Amino acid sequence: MQNIAGLSKLPALPFRKKTTYIEPMKKILVYPDEILRTEAKPVENIDGELQKLIDDMAETMYKAKGVGLAANQVGVLKRLFVMDISQGENGERGELVVLINPRIIGTEGQDVMEEGCLSVPGFSAKLKRPAVVCVKALDREGNEIELEGKGLFARCVLHELDHLDGICFVDRLSPIKKAMFRKRWQKIKAEQEPKV
Repeated sequence: MQNIAGLSKLPALPFRKKTTYIEPMKKILVYPDEILRTEAKPVENIDGELQKLIDDMAETMYKAKGVGLAANQVGVLKRLFVMDISQGENGERGELVVLINPRIIGTEGQDVMEEGCLSVPGFSAKLKRPAVVCVKALDREGNEIELEGKGLFARCVLHELDHLDGICFVDRLSPIKKAMFRKRWQKIKAEQEPKV
């Protein structure tokens, strides 16, 4: 088991090039798109097509300045997500973590942190989640891995795993916060619509 507190101990991945893109590689779906509400299917083959999807998802996440991205957020119903909680404010890349067919094998404690989502742009809220998480998955080469981490690592794993189960972080808000979200979301959506 690798401890994520020292992400720099993870091996560098061969595809992490310093390539600059004008636009994200994939379109990020926005709440309440139905695909975001659909449970993703297990990955059965780790092949060239999946490797391209992983690369495209990573580039999309970096370009959008996110720390995690689930496959269904880009319209692909596969149990896969990418994350990089160590990237800098200027978009410098840290260590990319790829989790295929992830499953939680343990959690511990409670933590309340501000949470946002690339599929719910312009909105964030404090949310209670487990403070520590242990996850088992396959890496991009198909090797079984087990990772444990706390803080932002735990939050990101749980958030992205929720996406794979068809759950958006706003679904976990209290009834009062959900009502505030619905009101605020209408305003955010209206501001984002193109003016004619």
